[in-house]
Amino acid sequence: MSTVLKSTMIRGATPSVKAPMNKASKDTSGERNIDSLQIGMNWFDERPGGLDRMVTALIQSLPAQGVSVRGLVAGTENVRASTNGVVTPFAEADAPLMKRLLAVRRSATEMRDARKPDVVAAHFALYAAPVLGKFKRVPKVIHFHGPWGDESAHGARGQASAGARRALERHVYQQGDRHIVLSQAFGTVLQKQYGVKADTIRIVPGCVDVNHFSTGVDQHAARTALGLPQDRPILFCVRRLVSRMGLEDLIDAMFIVRQAVPDVLLTIAGKGPLMAALQARIDHRGLSQHVRLAGFVADEALPLWYRAANVSVVPTVALEGFGLTTIESLASGTPVIVTPVGGLPEAVAPLSSELVLEAGGFQALGAGLSGALLGRRKLPTEDECRAYARAHFDLPVIAAQTAAVYREAIDSY
Repeated sequence: MSTVLKSTMIRGATPSVKAPMNKASKDTSGERNIDSLQIGMNWFDERPGGLDRMVTALIQSLPAQGVSVRGLVAGTENVRASTNGVVTPFAEADAPLMKRLLAVRRSATEMRDARKPDVVAAHFALYAAPVLGKFKRVPKVIHFHGPWGDESAHGARGQASAGARRALERHVYQQGDRHIVLSQAFGTVLQKQYGVKADTIRIVPGCVDVNHFSTGVDQHAARTALGLPQDRPILFCVRRLVSRMGLEDLIDAMFIVRQAVPDVLLTIAGKGPLMAALQARIDHRGLSQHVRLAGFVADEALPLWYRAANVSVVPTVALEGFGLTTIESLASGTPVIVTPVGGLPEAVAPLSSELVLEAGGFQALGAGLSGALLGRRKLPTEDECRAYARAHFDLPVIAAQTAAVYREAIDSY
């Protein structure tokens, strides 16, 4: 890149929260209280996903940074009830596309007329596209969670659909006054693929609720609770079961790991269109006693699964901007091995370069995981993992950085 992307600084003081106002006001600490409208995709409790987890986390944590929030997502009326009216479900996620687009535009207009926000934060291009034009004199911050069009090209949809999505993304991203990316890698994507100016891009990494994952349960108790064996080295991976996640490579790598660690057990959690193909691959490789597909694992149970493992793994082969599962694992006290793809190295290398594989592919995965289990790779301790996650990715830390970008967008408008 020709220009170094700027990373926001963490604010030292946490401002008190006042009632939302039309114009940004100031609290006693000197920071402005601002009113934000958050345009998301789905509500995490109803349709879990990385983007949805981030939006939910920000809606919950931004008020402590002096940023009041109103949200718009696709979902049921349960969303409105469970958030005490903070988040408005404009239409159900399975509603016809045109109905959703008209509904989000109508809901956004009603919210603007009731109280114009100080800043609009858009997280999903499809739902932002019919909305942003309604806020012509309001600063806009685009949260770039990943190249939607490119991601769809890795799925079942055709190239024509992917091309239309890229065009829509470009239209939306060009309207941003500031752009928040999860990593330097995604900043490069935003600049080169979508023509976004580098001086509008700010790096704010993903966040997790460290307290949720740092349960204090030890490995023995976690395995007991999950019915896992106490006497086997255990690997854990949680991913959507689609091709870009590298799960085929991971299964092939387990053939190598088994040679070095005969009693190893890998559990892959998640659901997706590759479920049957992955199970067939496991059976064909003769790994049915060493690799298990656990299906969907509820968010409440994830801390136990991470804690039960000796090591977790993120084997992604493409389009990984950050990888929230890396920080979830570290917050649980379990080291994580990642491929050198996208923003994954940025997330974990400052803690230990040993967490990043030298290359992608099943051979590098096999060698790296074997080395981790056999002690040939020096991995950080449980306490080091948790301390790193808390210092750099806990909710208050990332909420403060996000609030700083919102205020910058308002100041520069």
